[in-house]
Amino acid sequence: MDNIDLEMMDVFKALSNETRLKILKLLKDPEANFGHENFKFPEAKPSEVGVCVGQITEKIEMNQSTMSQYLSMMAKAGILIPKRIGKWTYYRRNEEKLQQISKYLSTEI
Repeated sequence: MDNIDLEMMDVFKALSNETRLKILKLLKDPEANFGHENFKFPEAKPSEVGVCVGQITEKIEMNQSTMSQYLSMMAKAGILIPKRIGKWTYYRRNEEKLQQISKYLSTEI
């Protein structure tokens, strides 16, 4: 198995959970799903810096510890990009990586 296949295994593990898929879908249009302002960093649009963990946790109705684990797993797989601003972490989709996954599926599997 080559490195690309191992990398894709991490992606598929991250996507093999209903809640993590829901997070990815919600982050596809962050302003429609979370509003036009971040509640800890209102001057930044969600489409630019991402969405605060607290907002995602509130929307999904999950405890913050589990949510942080989910988001960390998705970031490790490369499908989310974290951005730290002060003591808050914001997440947005990695569209380039999602395109790579799509290409991998269409050409390799």
